[in-house]
Amino acid sequence: MNVGAEILCIGTELLLGEILNSNAQYLAQQLALLGIPHFYQTVVGDNPDRIHQALAIASSRSNLIITTGGLGPTPDDLTTEAIANFFHTPLEERPEIWERIQQMATLTGRTLTPNNRKQALLPKGAEILPNSVGTAPGMIWEPQPNLLILTFPGVPSELYPMWQQTASPLLQARNYGQGTFHSEVLLYWGIAESALATKVNHLFELQNPTVAPYANYGQARLRITARANTQQEAIALIAPVKAEIRELTSEFCYGTDDDTLASVAGQLLQERSQTLAVAESCTGGWLGEMLTEASGSSSYFLGGVISYSNDVKVDLLDVDRQTLDQHGAVSAIIAEQMAHGVKTKLKSDWGISITGIAGPTGGTESKPVGLVYVGIAYPDGKVEAIELRFSPSRGRNWIRKATVMSSLDLFRKRFVMIK
Repeated sequence: MNVGAEILCIGTELLLGEILNSNAQYLAQQLALLGIPHFYQTVVGDNPDRIHQALAIASSRSNLIITTGGLGPTPDDLTTEAIANFFHTPLEERPEIWERIQQMATLTGRTLTPNNRKQALLPKGAEILPNSVGTAPGMIWEPQPNLLILTFPGVPSELYPMWQQTASPLLQARNYGQGTFHSEVLLYWGIAESALATKVNHLFELQNPTVAPYANYGQARLRITARANTQQEAIALIAPVKAEIRELTSEFCYGTDDDTLASVAGQLLQERSQTLAVAESCTGGWLGEMLTEASGSSSYFLGGVISYSNDVKVDLLDVDRQTLDQHGAVSAIIAEQMAHGVKTKLKSDWGISITGIAGPTGGTESKPVGLVYVGIAYPDGKVEAIELRFSPSRGRNWIRKATVMSSLDLFRKRFVMIK
């Protein structure tokens, strides 16, 4: 069966940018895993006429339409009614849906309103796509030959289990997939996308697997995608290409897929049963936040000191006042003293410090906005500081985030050099 899937995301809040459209990304990934060709995505607001226009286009070019959003009880939840009207099919109440809505309201202590009853309406002939988490079920409907429509709520925590429990098995059982697509992503820091592409340029001509570069917030990535009959076969196709890329780019590659620089740093520390403490000035705790995003980080991350004030640097980190007055807070020697101080105070194996000028104010000719020093205190007592310079035009938050990422990458590289 030749099937082209289209994702139709419904919600004015998506058009206004109030909500990130993570559902489209998730569904695209899931369709790839099933080997279902996916050619179009559309976002449309909560307007019946525009939903009808989107359906007219989608049904003319796709055999599988997946919608998200607009299944709630409020007046702007129009998806089910709009789809039924487009295909000239009456809505009918499903007693089993209304009964479940009432049961969930009783369990949660909510008071139902007349609007809630609209969630029990489905087009005549449609099947229920169960929602084990929320009150709004989706539907499985074939309104015309060679067209399947699946509808989902816009809430990701409801959509994901609905897809895994019902939609994915349904599409597999109906042989919608044509093999499977599998992707693996190599992650890089400290190298521009263009420079990375130059190193592996000859691989961009491959047809299966394919290799594609892309960048996000200063981080470069290489995505390797293979198509095969099974996921295992796709992984086998990717393996030699991945190995070649790793050999060509190993200095800059810090991980794969869902890795982060913080999680990689944590894994390294856990492998040696070592600990880390941090002292931050211009990043205001961002480094500590990233380190603690990983479950179990308390086993290797002892804590940190946010030392914006010079007095805090002196009183809590034992930074030398005279040195501070002479060189200023943004200097290599102060970064070294901060790293050593936090390592000593918190009794950790490693210490990382950050001091810099994130802007947009505070820069001088000798110390411009974007100047940052990262200090690293080693287990053997060695301390060093690394100077970084970022473009002021990128803005304060970019400089702060890039500083945190760079500090973790510097730590990672130095950690693996020590045997």
